[in-house]
Amino acid sequence: MAQKPLILTVETSGRTGSVAIAIGPQLLAEAFFTGPMRHSAEIFPVTQSLLRKFDRKPGEIEHIYISAGPGSFTGLRIAVTFAKTMHLANTVKIVAVDTLDVIAANVIENQNSRIERVAAILDAKRSQFFTAVYQCNTNPGTQADKPSEWEKILPDSLMTAPQFTEQFACKAKPVWLLGEGLVYYKDKFEMEGICFFEDSAWYPQASKVHLLGWEKAQAGQFAEPLTLQPTYLRKPDFKPQVQE
Repeated sequence: MAQKPLILTVETSGRTGSVAIAIGPQLLAEAFFTGPMRHSAEIFPVTQSLLRKFDRKPGEIEHIYISAGPGSFTGLRIAVTFAKTMHLANTVKIVAVDTLDVIAANVIENQNSRIERVAAILDAKRSQFFTAVYQCNTNPGTQADKPSEWEKILPDSLMTAPQFTEQFACKAKPVWLLGEGLVYYKDKFEMEGICFFEDSAWYPQASKVHLLGWEKAQAGQFAEPLTLQPTYLRKPDFKPQVQE
C-alpha cells in the first residue's frame, strides 16, 4: 500500500485564518492565527510551528489544500500564492476547495435530520452577498447511523439579502444560515422561515479544507498550478488614477 501523503491545508478566505497538517485522511493538528487579518504575517510561522511539532520538514509536504473562494480578495491571493510557491519549491500537488462548501461543512457533516436546508453567507460588499444553499436528501426513516446525503441546490451566487430571503425563506421548511456575512448583517436576514446557527460555526476552518480537499484528491481533482486563480465571482474594486 502506498504511503499516505503529508498534507498542509490553509484557510485564509475570511477575517480569521488557520493552518492544519494531516497524513492522508488523518488530521494531526490545526492552528489558528492570533487575530483577524493576520494571514500574511502568520501563515509561514504557523506552518513552520506545526511541522516542527511533528518533526517534519517543508520538503516532506506532498499535498497542499487551500480555500480558493469566494471570499476576501487579499486572503484568497495569499493562499493561492502560498500554494504556488510550495509547488515550485517541492512539486507539491494542489487542491482548491470552495470556501462556501468549507463553511457549510461546519454543520452538515454531523447534522441531525430535522434540518433540511443550510445556506452559507459571505459579505460581498455593495449590499450583496456570496451564498450557496445545501439540501439534505436523506429520506425520513433512514437508519440513524447512516450519514445524511447533502446536495448543493444553489451554486455559488451573488445576490442581495432581499433576493435571498424571497427565494429561500419558508416557514414550512426553514433554511439555516451561517457564515461571516452574518457578523454585521444578520438583521438583514431575520424573518420567518430563516434560522441561524450559533456564531461559533460561522467561520471557515483549515480542518474542513482538509476534509473536502482529501475527497477531491482521492478523485484525482488536483488544480493546475500555472493557471490556478482564486474564485472571486466578481472582480475586485479598482479605481484607475487619472493623470492631469
